[in-house]
Amino acid sequence: MNTRLSPLAAGLLGLAVGAGIVGGAWAITAANGPVDPGIFTLKGTFDLTDSVVPDGTGGCGGTSGYDDISDGTSVTVYSAAGSVIATGALSNSRYDEGGDCSFDVNVPDVPKGEKFYKVEVSHRGTLQLTAAEAENGRFGGSLG
Repeated sequence: MNTRLSPLAAGLLGLAVGAGIVGGAWAITAANGPVDPGIFTLKGTFDLTDSVVPDGTGGCGGTSGYDDISDGTSVTVYSAAGSVIATGALSNSRYDEGGDCSFDVNVPDVPKGEKFYKVEVSHRGTLQLTAAEAENGRFGGSLG
């Protein structure tokens, strides 16, 4: 027995399947949340090269005048005009054989549109970088 769908039934079935696929894609996208094209995460590294103390687990921090530098230390991003526009923190400290301490820098939700950005770790003064450097994860700072 060979039964065929009528053109109308086939069209309705195709419409239902297509709507289900599109609806599923929308649900997955909505669950992950929209990405705002007007923001980025400033990424990079920060190195402490003096008065470093290992923490015994491969991490490290500062001491003797640099004790404000450790995992969790604030990182502030300023606009070209000097206003605070985003904050983050140092993380993932790594003690190297040379005695230096390296940290990851991650500052989410930095608004795009500045000609340059200023970045400050703790209260240690600002470092300036271009918009392209900031948006492409090329922040690099050091102290010590």
